[in-house]
Amino acid sequence: MFVVQSPEVAVLLCFVTMLCWGSWANTQKLASKEWRFQLFYWDYSIGVLLLALVFAFTLGSMGSEGRTFLEDLGQASAAAIGWALLGGAVFNLANILLVAAIDIAGLAVAFPIGIGIALVEGVAVNYINDPAQVNAVLLALGVAGIVAAIVINALAYRRLPAQGERTAGKGIAVSIIAGVLMGLFYLLVVRSMPVEQDGVLVDAGRLYPYAAVAVFSAGLLASSFLWNGIVMRRPFVGPPVPFADYFRKGNARLHLIGVLGGMIWSVGMALNILASKCANPSVSYGLGQGATLIAACWGVFVWKEFKAAPRGTGKLLAAMFVSYLVGLALIIWARLGAA
Repeated sequence: MFVVQSPEVAVLLCFVTMLCWGSWANTQKLASKEWRFQLFYWDYSIGVLLLALVFAFTLGSMGSEGRTFLEDLGQASAAAIGWALLGGAVFNLANILLVAAIDIAGLAVAFPIGIGIALVEGVAVNYINDPAQVNAVLLALGVAGIVAAIVINALAYRRLPAQGERTAGKGIAVSIIAGVLMGLFYLLVVRSMPVEQDGVLVDAGRLYPYAAVAVFSAGLLASSFLWNGIVMRRPFVGPPVPFADYFRKGNARLHLIGVLGGMIWSVGMALNILASKCANPSVSYGLGQGATLIAACWGVFVWKEFKAAPRGTGKLLAAMFVSYLVGLALIIWARLGAA
């Protein structure tokens, strides 16, 4: 299988993850013009698993490094498979809430708040789990920059005149809950993978990256029947969504948009997990969740989500972008400077 051995390459893959994770939600914005996000989410879940399997049977089954995907899956312990499945289920609940927040509040708000919180929490728990080869001071300063960006973004959102207090509060609240849950899933997936103990790689019964991502993706799709089913029956906004609408209102274009969104996200997940060992999980997760910056750019400059905001809001948004960029730069420095 293909493996990453250079910290510089690992950081580059994390940047690709950032682009993927920050851009996939545009497919939801496109689809939401014609049908509810709950229906879009079924195709998204399918797309995530499809791309994970493509990676598993190509890059994960070629070369002389490690085991092939099927060999890896066959020797995996129940515990390793359980951790990856649980990671998929936890991520899925968080992501459904994030998609709901995007539907309520827009990309430029839901991502900076939800994923910003996930970034801070995820970096912290992954660093505690594996502090090797990371400058803790720089990492903490980078996280502080992200926290500042979250606060600034929330202040900018509250200035939008088109948002009633109830809707604004709901959008921020759902984003916060999504972020808290999102910060946990990565550690669960990492626990299913090989670890080093006293300088020796322990991989028996554990999943290599391609199998871990495939099992994670299966957990995501399976848990959609629970999480998405609940949100269809009890949506945050609007009437319940009948499952029959998936077949009655969907067409090939809408289904393809959803599948494409899932595949874009899954590319980012696969590359990020591949990079995690070389970059350190706390750094690879933190950089990947820099997707917030990309999503905010889409929301502000393409979807014009702040066009009705009063004078002075642009300065807040500029401050948010600067704070995010500084935070991400410090997170990168925390790893490369310690190499």
